[in-house]
Amino acid sequence: MENDQCVIKIGFLKAHFFGYQRVSDDTQEFCEDAPAVTESIFVIEYLHDYLKEMRVDFRIISDVNGLGRYANWQDIVALKTLEQDTVYFLPPAVYPDGALRADYLFKEAGDYIGIVTAVHPEKQKTYRAVFYFQVGGYRYQYIALLVAILLLVQFLYWYFGSKHGLPNSRLLKTSSAERR
Repeated sequence: MENDQCVIKIGFLKAHFFGYQRVSDDTQEFCEDAPAVTESIFVIEYLHDYLKEMRVDFRIISDVNGLGRYANWQDIVALKTLEQDTVYFLPPAVYPDGALRADYLFKEAGDYIGIVTAVHPEKQKTYRAVFYFQVGGYRYQYIALLVAILLLVQFLYWYFGSKHGLPNSRLLKTSSAERR
């Protein structure tokens, strides 16, 4: 459970976070990135019974400042445009069945930050979870990383191949011998 990417920590409390999208005739489940720009259903299942007694809200904001995976509550507090950046807000409510459900129709691909806030029913203590996710499209940084790895592998093959007589290195030696 510790390594489950679908588990969020709301303070010290844990919840299972996942979403669904209907893509063509297939329904896809996700917990990090939503594959398409379409209607999304978010579900937060409480893994701690105490959350069932708390008022919980859910907010989605556009990641206009590029906070990404490292976004935290201090970053959110520092935003001057929280209301303006909010694309969805589910007001606080108690969910005694242990599951919060939110439906939102994304209108554009991009980077977003989810914010879950839970308020202690008696002590007015607030617990929060802040998490990054992407909607639609590929993660271009992974494509760049893949290209860089492929180029490195090719370079290493050429470099070590010339020292160990691999097939490509013979072609290089032959062509350089022919030039003389």
